[in-house]
Amino acid sequence: MPDYTILLDDLDVAMRLGIHPHEAEPQRIRVSVHLTVEYPAVPEDRIDAVLDYDFLRQSIHALATKGFALQETLVESIADLCLTDLRVRKVRVRSVKLDVYPDATVGCEIVRTR
Repeated sequence: MPDYTILLDDLDVAMRLGIHPHEAEPQRIRVSVHLTVEYPAVPEDRIDAVLDYDFLRQSIHALATKGFALQETLVESIADLCLTDLRVRKVRVRSVKLDVYPDATVGCEIVRTR
């Protein structure tokens, strides 16, 4: 069976992320998730036959309400969430702080495989 890549790109969330005093307030974070998914058969044309990216988006928004000290912890939490679906074989998660510097963004990316 072919693998499918499911994309959730450039999801902007406001959250507390960081260790510095100025990061105590929510800041803009951009999250991208790429999942390699293996289905047991060619999926039928029904949402219950495939990975639901609405669930993924809602779950990331829920994580954003918690806040994190480190981007590494944030991306690990998102990867763990994705890997709860046994059809996910590989996940790439990226987070980017959009407003730390006026001339650059800073981020973290991980890849986890099953």
